[in-house]
Amino acid sequence: MAVFSYVATDLSGKVKRGTETAETSQQLAELLRGRDLFLNRSEVVQEKVQTVKYKFKTAKLAIFCRQLSAMLYSGINLVRALHILMTQEENKKAKEVLRNVYEELQRGRSFTETLEMNEGVFPDLFIGMMAAGESSGNLDMIVDRVADHYAKENKLINTVKKSLTYPIILGVLMVVIVLAMFTLILPSFISMFPEGDELPGLAGPMMAISDFLTSKWYIAIGATVVIVITIRAVMRIPGVRLGIDKFKITMPKIGKLVRIIYTARFGRTMANLFASGMQMVECIEKSVGTLNNKHLLYLFDDVLNDIKRGEPLSAAVAKIDVFDGMFTSTIYIGEESGRLDEILTKAADFYDEEADAALAKLTSMIEPVMIIFMGGLVCLILASIFPLMYGSFEGIAG
Repeated sequence: MAVFSYVATDLSGKVKRGTETAETSQQLAELLRGRDLFLNRSEVVQEKVQTVKYKFKTAKLAIFCRQLSAMLYSGINLVRALHILMTQEENKKAKEVLRNVYEELQRGRSFTETLEMNEGVFPDLFIGMMAAGESSGNLDMIVDRVADHYAKENKLINTVKKSLTYPIILGVLMVVIVLAMFTLILPSFISMFPEGDELPGLAGPMMAISDFLTSKWYIAIGATVVIVITIRAVMRIPGVRLGIDKFKITMPKIGKLVRIIYTARFGRTMANLFASGMQMVECIEKSVGTLNNKHLLYLFDDVLNDIKRGEPLSAAVAKIDVFDGMFTSTIYIGEESGRLDEILTKAADFYDEEADAALAKLTSMIEPVMIIFMGGLVCLILASIFPLMYGSFEGIAG
């Protein structure tokens, strides 16, 4: 996106001068033509427009859409509504983004164009829904649907955070306890053992770990950082990411629960996009994109090819065997009745509740595993301490 200085003429032949942002001079000409201006010449005065480094989170989008929807339904036009939202916004970066959108709308750009100009600020799904709303003339209805979508998406995110809070606290506590036992408790028992004697049982290996953590802690920290960076780098490799994402939905027990969560999100997004008037292929592409799973993107390539050949969505989805039979049957009923958006919305409501239950089950499965792991480490350390205690007692008795 660049800033152009231009000279144009209106329908009466009057010369107009000004500046405008556009990707290319051709886009600038099209933009001016929409204002009944004809471009004579232009030149770039700024190579690139710096966009505000801010990204609207799900919770922020839900509130923004709800407020915008209320104003649009009350009869306030889009430009005025955005001006009100801009003046009331407290976050400086978000306020600057809304100011940019407001100013571009005043220059004659469409709402979708102004959103696309702020690259990385708004999700692709949000921009796609606004484009569908503008093209259909039902922007107020679409904004209300988007508000519901992001409100429920935010609820799911909060449920995930709440479910993972206890396992995270337990994990941190486990690390602290193990480090304390290796660096504080174990060395104190070693000092009670007679010097020169060989350490019994597991005490020797455990003491070696304890010495390493106390005397060369910087190496341990450095190694941990290197391991974390390496793992993150490896996970960015397409083949590795594809395998991990496939394992998420195929692993025993947990995979089924993850698929339920994906079903709820896919159904909700699909219902909103289809109701907005978007084409089926684009609906599927954007809906699968919200799942953030490379393996599903790979599988849905076949679904999209089947749809383009004229096959029903229910039959195409059933082939990849990701969603359960009830969901594919629901899609079939929606297609047959001509009420696919309504049926998908009801199915999404059901799977939202199932997703909450799935998250609760996931948490209940993680917690005992972590407790058992922590208990095993503590028992291992205690197994090395007890021989030291007996040895020290024998030394005192002797």
